[in-house]
Amino acid sequence: MNPKSDFHPENVSQGQPRRGLILLGILAPLAGLGAGLVGALFRLALEKANGLRDALISGMTGWRVGGFVLFVALAAGAAALAVWLVRRIAPSAAGSGIPRVMAVLDGEESPAPPVVTPVKFLAGTLAIGSGLALGREGPTVQMGASIAYQIGKFFRQSWANCRALLAAGAGAGFAVAFNAPIAGAVFVYEALLKRVETRIAIAALAASAAAIWAGRAIFGSAPEYSVGHLTEPGLIKMPLFVGLGIVAGLAGVLYNRTLLGALKTTDRLPNLPAEWRAAIIGAIVGAIAWFAPALVGGGDEMAQQALNGVGTLALLPVLFLFRLGLIAVSVAAGTPGGLLVPFVALGAELGLWFGLLCAFAFPSMALEPAGFALVGMAAIFTAIVRAPLTAIVLVTANVTLLLPMIVTCFVAMLVPTLFGDRSILDALKARMLAHARKTLPEVDQPNRHK
Repeated sequence: MNPKSDFHPENVSQGQPRRGLILLGILAPLAGLGAGLVGALFRLALEKANGLRDALISGMTGWRVGGFVLFVALAAGAAALAVWLVRRIAPSAAGSGIPRVMAVLDGEESPAPPVVTPVKFLAGTLAIGSGLALGREGPTVQMGASIAYQIGKFFRQSWANCRALLAAGAGAGFAVAFNAPIAGAVFVYEALLKRVETRIAIAALAASAAAIWAGRAIFGSAPEYSVGHLTEPGLIKMPLFVGLGIVAGLAGVLYNRTLLGALKTTDRLPNLPAEWRAAIIGAIVGAIAWFAPALVGGGDEMAQQALNGVGTLALLPVLFLFRLGLIAVSVAAGTPGGLLVPFVALGAELGLWFGLLCAFAFPSMALEPAGFALVGMAAIFTAIVRAPLTAIVLVTANVTLLLPMIVTCFVAMLVPTLFGDRSILDALKARMLAHARKTLPEVDQPNRHK
């Protein structure tokens, strides 16, 4: 089965659309269960790793300088080992993984080998557990896609069905990463495919539902982020959300260009082995974690704090810029790790800051800054990924904010588009393909035409 020769994206759903559809309907939930189980176990591993990191900091504090040096060395070693595993065993496991899934779906890359799943799992746990500002969703999406594709191959499915399963597995991974079943299916055809294909839509819905069932069996049904009761803002407050959309759009441009600039700078650095680069970055992040543990990692707790209204006008911009730089540096390390969870946290901080600013400027309007934090999460997701429906479905915990969220996401998507800024996933996909054309890792060469 050769995806390069058998696959034409524009006519996958043409020809004989019913062929294998019943079997696809059976295999999609199976793929979703696999993606959900692996995604839930990955999340559990990250929680244990984060807990271990905090315990080490607490336990080594009494060792003074010796404890600091040892902890920094452990963080550096974990990051370096993560890169070593990727380079030596599965180069396709590097980075987020979502751009590669997109390239496979578009027929520009061959599916990753089966070994990508255990490598992504272990290396991602090491990298994110060491404190790098990366998210769980990228690895979960790629692992889910790989598991689903391998199930299709095992049952000797056509490339059309294998492709549908791969997309469905990616959506299932996204769904279980955020505990949001509908968002997983929407993410597939809005962010990955940028079009709706019936075969894939059927598979994605079934796989996402099964993945959420598996994930909730382990973690429960509580939403990823919680927010208190919020009142519906009146029409007179809509201009403020337009302003938030403009700010989020500009922040999205800043995020994308900072991230891509960090990667370009890394490419131009002297011939430093990737493991050494990761070790240096891991050591820096480890040093930050020693003095300020709350500032490292994916950012889930920071997002929840912003939704709780915790923050000040003076501190939030500093925190935003610091985290932006930390995310860019973490991505430059080349370890497995996602981008979506960290910038969703940035959106919450940005929204809270804007809400506090508006509350200070217009005290008579009785504004709720926490509502701006929630809308800010969706707005910055839209600005960076250009997937407004996914963003709205993902963070709409309170339907009273649906109208301002739609308005804000519209503006947040318009602003970076006017600046000619691409989706970060599209930009990373183009960078990955350009880099692959220059230097194709030997480990992946046998897999490109299978």
